Amino acid sequence: MSENMEKNTEMDEENENFITLTDDNGEDVSFEVLDVIEYNEREFAVLLPFEDTEDEVVILEVIPGEDEETDEFISVEDDELLNEVFEEFLKRCDEEFECQ
Repeated sequence: MSENMEKNTEMDEENENFITLTDDNGEDVSFEVLDVIEYNEREFAVLLPFEDTEDEVVILEVIPGEDEETDEFISVEDDELLNEVFEEFLKRCDEEFECQ
């Protein structure tokens, strides 16, 4: 997945759990938003790609723009941070939905 993705302004307004992002190559990628986690004063989106058959999540850092339409989503390069955010997601998920 590329480093930066921008929110597609044509996302489904009726269901906020779905989002379409445009990657650096101009390709639209649709996701289900599983959670948004605040961790170490930063915000991360835990996303499930629609076209992924392996049920692997994508975690992107959310860089707030002037409004929700201009938020930027960037890849997390730090593996330790990525694992910490994923563990927080699993903890929250297990508390709410018994995911594991």
